[in-house]
Amino acid sequence: MAKPKRRYVCQACGSVATRWQGQCADCGEWNTLVEDAPQTVFSAKHDLSSGGRPIQFTPLDQPGEMPKRRATGLAEFDRALGGGLVPGSAILMGGDPGIGKSTLLLQVSAHIATNGGRAVYVSGEEAAGQVRLRAERLGLSKAPIQLAAATSVRDILTTLGTMEPPTLLVIDSIQTMHSDQIEGAPGTVSQVRGCAFELIRYAKESGVTLILVGHVTKDGTIAGPRVLEHMVDVVMSFEGERSHQYRILRSLKNRFGPVDEIGVFAMEGDGLAEVGNPSMLFLSGREEPMAGSAVFPAMEGTRPVLVEIQALIVRLQSGATPRRAVVGWDNGRMAMLLAVLEARCGLNFSSAEVYLNVAGGYRLADPAADLAVAAALVSALGDKPLGNDAVWFGEVSLAGEIRPVAHSSIRQRESAKLGFARGFGPAGGAAPEKGMKFTGLAMLPNLVDRILSDA
Repeated sequence: MAKPKRRYVCQACGSVATRWQGQCADCGEWNTLVEDAPQTVFSAKHDLSSGGRPIQFTPLDQPGEMPKRRATGLAEFDRALGGGLVPGSAILMGGDPGIGKSTLLLQVSAHIATNGGRAVYVSGEEAAGQVRLRAERLGLSKAPIQLAAATSVRDILTTLGTMEPPTLLVIDSIQTMHSDQIEGAPGTVSQVRGCAFELIRYAKESGVTLILVGHVTKDGTIAGPRVLEHMVDVVMSFEGERSHQYRILRSLKNRFGPVDEIGVFAMEGDGLAEVGNPSMLFLSGREEPMAGSAVFPAMEGTRPVLVEIQALIVRLQSGATPRRAVVGWDNGRMAMLLAVLEARCGLNFSSAEVYLNVAGGYRLADPAADLAVAAALVSALGDKPLGNDAVWFGEVSLAGEIRPVAHSSIRQRESAKLGFARGFGPAGGAAPEKGMKFTGLAMLPNLVDRILSDA
């Protein structure tokens, strides 16, 4: 006989507990466990092998026309998606408030609607008049976008069922949607999961490209249950600093293309403009060589992006506690690199404050940045400029070895294209590219000797 089973779901991370407790054991948030609808536990003798509808299987090699991607009119957006919109796919886009998610999707919808497609934009956060004001500011007021302000998933799907399926359906945002068949306020785990499931099922059955806008938590992750990221086909993050002009659209999950691809945009008065050469954006303003500045060719998916790493060393009076500050890179990795420079190279950073910054507000996660960071630190410590024509890349081990990294040839090729004549990296790596003089370094002391011995 079936019996109900109680369960409690964390509204912050979506984890499930069998009993209520004040603090979530997974994310550490307080008073976020809410009782969910009771589950029914079946006995081992319950038979589920009959009573359902038969499903139809098809062979994997069955001939048929493959779905074709549709261009959005924004090459950077298409690049991050892997080539364009795939019919029947579900895309989840997250980002900080005010970063430009709605602006970007309004521009994409306008291009689809004015180039033979049908775009439906459903806003749950703004009134239709507010969206029209933004469209007028962006110069898109004449675009034939079908606009609605609604939050009921039942009403949205009922209305869509009475019309021809659109090419693109934008839901802004999934946290504002609610279903009258699910208990809980909009934004709770059960509501977000249930509403997303219904919208994704409609997209799969009708061949509509669905884009869900998602809120983010204070640590930058998409709010709601983690299962939401598993349900969709593509997860994208729209990143950037409000004080900086650029925005980066990053692909975190993509069932139809490579992950970690990025598209770069610049926020301007009339909307988001594409940046075809982001390296020039992050390297602008470099004129005279200065100590503590090193250029690193980072890899974002298949795209190389050159960024400037800046370091500053300030000597302190005896007895003062030195400070370590990092912007745009991992704080723990810099602490490890400082320890390697002290232990393997004999440099003294213990009595100095160390500041590290990635210019332009860019955020680095590539381990190949170790060598560029080390070069910037040694240059700042010895007050020796590195020169404006050199790039640095390589991973540093705890033993002080400089290890090979992926895509060495692509990094050199992009650097040579932008006028850099010298490259420093792991010894025994890829062959030097045309127009680039490459110097291989085996150990970190080789880097220190080269920088400090230069006049």
